[in-house]
Amino acid sequence: MTSPLKLSLSAILAVLLTSASATAATVYIADGSADQIIVVDTDTGTVERRITGLDAIHGLSGAPGVRYLVAGSYSEVEGTEATALAKPEGVSEDEHAAHHAKPAAGAMPKDAAISILTILDAKSGEILRRIEVPGAVHHTAVSPDGRYAAATHPSGDGISIIDLETLVFKAFVPTGSAPNYAVFSEDSASVFVTNSGNGTISEVDVEKGFVRRNLLVGTAPEHVVISDDGATLYVADADIGKIHEIAVSDGAILRSFEIGGELHGLDLSDDGSTLFVSGKSEDKLVAIDLQSGAMRTASLSPAPYHLTTIDGTGKIYVSSRDEPKIWIINQIDLAVIGEIAVSGEGHQMVVLP
Repeated sequence: MTSPLKLSLSAILAVLLTSASATAATVYIADGSADQIIVVDTDTGTVERRITGLDAIHGLSGAPGVRYLVAGSYSEVEGTEATALAKPEGVSEDEHAAHHAKPAAGAMPKDAAISILTILDAKSGEILRRIEVPGAVHHTAVSPDGRYAAATHPSGDGISIIDLETLVFKAFVPTGSAPNYAVFSEDSASVFVTNSGNGTISEVDVEKGFVRRNLLVGTAPEHVVISDDGATLYVADADIGKIHEIAVSDGAILRSFEIGGELHGLDLSDDGSTLFVSGKSEDKLVAIDLQSGAMRTASLSPAPYHLTTIDGTGKIYVSSRDEPKIWIINQIDLAVIGEIAVSGEGHQMVVLP
């Protein structure tokens, strides 16, 4: 399965330079069925600590310079159960009531199931607020300016928008069938949401809470990343094994890359020149040179799943869907250079300086 590994001199130098100048970073990993976040030091690849008490955590997001992590539960609960969530240790009933944010009347769809979005202090891991949202949360995203967070609700065909300045539920916005992943625009004014059930991406105006436009994108768009300049989206058309390159300006599909098999996670290299993709069903990791379109493929088994590049290190973290571990991968040759044990399964990952 492995193809010859060919890299341009500039790509090799870019990875070597970033590795040489790497500064310590921290990776936060949503450890789904273990109900916890694993905190990893990227210099050593060791688990520094675990943040517990997060039911069925799947979505997890943050942004450099932003105080908060936003964790979403993929478990739905009854309204009475949500209200009676166990309060953090050392918190009084009054403090707990203040920190358990219930949306304003009429803000959520009527008769919607409820799940819990948890706001944490990124440095300490302290739970600051628990917010009711309408339905299981698949993924979350935090805006670059730190003002808003978004959470996708596949069973509710929409997203929740959270105001991170006040730590309250702002709005529910219907997007399309089975919204999966979300990524904010460079200026934080929009969030792009992949609707895996109807082959579209919705651009949502965050401040006003409405869909500005819908883009037609393949069959079942799922994970998505945006280029550093905000001009291009890269989307995994997961079920048919394609990656689509989309112009944000007009929604045109500029190129499609045939990867094959069922896809899952993807992320860009530091300089934006390479796109890394996990091929879950065919046990492979693929690197796409975005200038030439050339692809490098390496075997990775079993079932590579979520994928995150670690800025400034030349490394990629890739979780396995079938085994409780995270692979540490070298971006140059796609070789496995280490592993991190998890207790459940690694879902969305966040890298912070």
